[in-house]
Amino acid sequence: MSSNTLAQPAAPTAPGLLARLTSVPLAGVLTALVLIFGVSCLLSEHFLTAYNMTIMARTLAFVGLITIGQSMLLLLGELDLSLGAIAGLCGVVGGILMVQYGLDPWLSLALCLALGLTCGAINGLLVTMVRLHSLVLTIGTAGIYGGANLVATKGVAITGIPSEISFLGKAAPYGLPVPFLIMVTILVIVSFVIFKTPFGRYIYAIGNNMAAARMLGIRTNAIRVCVFALAGFLSALAGMLMVARLGTAQPSIGEGWVLAPIAASVIGGVATTGGIGSPIGAIFGAAIIGIIDNIIVLFGVSPYWQSVVSGTIVVLAISFDAISRRWLRRED
Repeated sequence: MSSNTLAQPAAPTAPGLLARLTSVPLAGVLTALVLIFGVSCLLSEHFLTAYNMTIMARTLAFVGLITIGQSMLLLLGELDLSLGAIAGLCGVVGGILMVQYGLDPWLSLALCLALGLTCGAINGLLVTMVRLHSLVLTIGTAGIYGGANLVATKGVAITGIPSEISFLGKAAPYGLPVPFLIMVTILVIVSFVIFKTPFGRYIYAIGNNMAAARMLGIRTNAIRVCVFALAGFLSALAGMLMVARLGTAQPSIGEGWVLAPIAASVIGGVATTGGIGSPIGAIFGAAIIGIIDNIIVLFGVSPYWQSVVSGTIVVLAISFDAISRRWLRRED
């Protein structure tokens, strides 16, 4: 047998190919995003228009803010199913403060952001003190926040939102919606914190092994509460931006912001077990879901199918994540 034959590498196995793909951060989700974007351009002539791009960017902004918070929680190995309810509650509270009590719109916005921060912190304190899994506990708090929303509004939208804040939801300088610009700014700040500060390193350490993080002297409970609070803050911001966009405080705000951020995070490479991924990848995942939803609308498919698609994506994304982690552990 010749030396050239001996030098030939063995054919890569499926797990080996998977390991190579997952070893390059964001490679898989970026490839998928580019392919889906290209196919969408071919499927509909209305897809790559300035009007449609503006709509998608604005839609991505609202879901993206929730996704950033949810992805940080997933990095910790946690999950918050009440973020949509927090967004809705803060939105209607803002409407009540501005319309019924005549409070300054900017002060109302600040108070609602503080409310979102508080709701998130309460979730974090309950998770760390009661020591229940965050998935179970936030199902309960989602009911509390959503119920408070309905008690405050009786299911009726609050109209007459002052025009001073409408530009936050409606303006689009150079075709870039203000909510999208806000989301990108927050993504840059959060990414810097995640990758360049001790706080970010603590998040990854806790997500990888909480017991080991405690042994290293990391205040794990404090970090977890802070991330829950930040997720609540971002949810409140998304809710208030939607109020500014609609010009009314709808009790239904946030109802569709539960499954999509989870699916987006997992598609973007954030492990459900914690310690792996980044908010940047999660936003790319949100963009993929947004494109799919947009194509459904452009083809005139019933909007009810969007829930079916979102649920299917969640199941496939989580299943792929679990299978890929199992294969990678077997390779090691």
